[in-house]
Amino acid sequence: MSELMRLDAVAQAELVRKGEVQPSELVEAAIACIEALNPRLNAVIHPLFDRARREARGSLPDGPFRGVPFLLKDLDVSSAGDPLHCGMRFLKQHGFAASHDSYFVAKLRQAGFVIAGKTNTPELGLNVTTEPVSYGASRNPWNPEYSTGGSSGGSAAAVAAGMVAAAHASDGGGSIRIPASECGLVGLKPTRGRVSMGPDHGEYWAGLVISHAVTRTVRDCAAILDVVAGGMPGDPYVAPPPATSFAQLAQRDPGKLRIGLLDTIPGMGGLHQDCVAAVRHAGKLLESLGHSVELAYPIALDDLDTRINGFTTIVTAWVAASLSEWSERIGKPITASDVEVGTWTFAELGRNVGAAQYIRTLNQVHGFTRRMSQWWADGFDLLLTPTLGEPPPKIGALAAPPDNPMEGMAKVLGLIPFTPPFNLTGQPAISLPLHWNEAGLPIGVQLVADHHREDLLLQVAAQLEQSQPWSHRRP
Repeated sequence: MSELMRLDAVAQAELVRKGEVQPSELVEAAIACIEALNPRLNAVIHPLFDRARREARGSLPDGPFRGVPFLLKDLDVSSAGDPLHCGMRFLKQHGFAASHDSYFVAKLRQAGFVIAGKTNTPELGLNVTTEPVSYGASRNPWNPEYSTGGSSGGSAAAVAAGMVAAAHASDGGGSIRIPASECGLVGLKPTRGRVSMGPDHGEYWAGLVISHAVTRTVRDCAAILDVVAGGMPGDPYVAPPPATSFAQLAQRDPGKLRIGLLDTIPGMGGLHQDCVAAVRHAGKLLESLGHSVELAYPIALDDLDTRINGFTTIVTAWVAASLSEWSERIGKPITASDVEVGTWTFAELGRNVGAAQYIRTLNQVHGFTRRMSQWWADGFDLLLTPTLGEPPPKIGALAAPPDNPMEGMAKVLGLIPFTPPFNLTGQPAISLPLHWNEAGLPIGVQLVADHHREDLLLQVAAQLEQSQPWSHRRP
């Protein structure tokens, strides 16, 4: 790993501000790392090196991250003139490229980031492992036989390996937090409405999806959120802005907090011993920092019908709509042979969701959200859970046989019991790398706050990072 790429994004930007390093040096260091490491890890699928070099040598905006290299996940956001394939063979074969920057990307450019490439993702972000047929599997830098998680697995592999300090990630059911957990990174899913999905979408998956980044440090997580947060014209809803910057808020003492600890799978029971060990260790760390930790969680989490069936109804309906939209944009019908079996199965399920059923499901989810939020209103500040129900799986472990595509879904349910509920509610949640198992694989823990309270998550994350530093750990 380049010595420059060992630094976090804030430190890289500081070197540029002081004139000790030129943006072109940072970009060349990132390119060298990508070229050296990517053949084994398959994290970056669209190198954008020529454009990055031109931008680095040109007149970059004088933003807080001037000259810092960054990677975009090939899903959910667009960058003008660059490939946008969303993990789909169909779009790859048609060579689809975006015509414009999304608001998210425009804000990154204005902050001075230099986009050096785009990263691998499962088809339409529908899997919790990054192994698309279109581009092949991304591999975990801690052990390439294992998954990076998904759907932001390419970004997580790149950051964990040291190709860049931070990369775009998006989360509709855990897709920031899952790969952060499996690759040993910080991964914050912000509050619904904190980051604009425009101009292409007002919301996606009925508000379940939001973009941010995966990073190695809490201060990068906070500072990048300052860059991308904020509503844009036409957004259907916007989270209220913080009183001051998230970077400043992250440095404040949160005081003594009341934290509920969950070390079983609600409504289902058992949990892998590595994940139990990780969350209990985190609980003891929080107690050592002066917080009150007790076994407690929102009883609404026992509602498996909403957590599983409600989530599935929304997602499958949107998958059906997505395939129709892409068919119209390309001008060719998408058939079963154009997409992976699991994607087509989801779309078929979604086509059977009627308008009345969809509205009923949204109402069910809104009721679930109110019941969940009451737990925080009743006096708890944070919920502590494992990020995942199991350690990182091996490459191929989540694959389903072609004659039974739903078998893969059954495997997934045991892996991600803790992340999708907070996409349904829209609450902010963060995964932190506080534990590694005996096999040397990262096991993340998740903290969840009430709506709009990213400040608490960042403050407690910063306390934990200081108490048990992790950014020095390298694959």
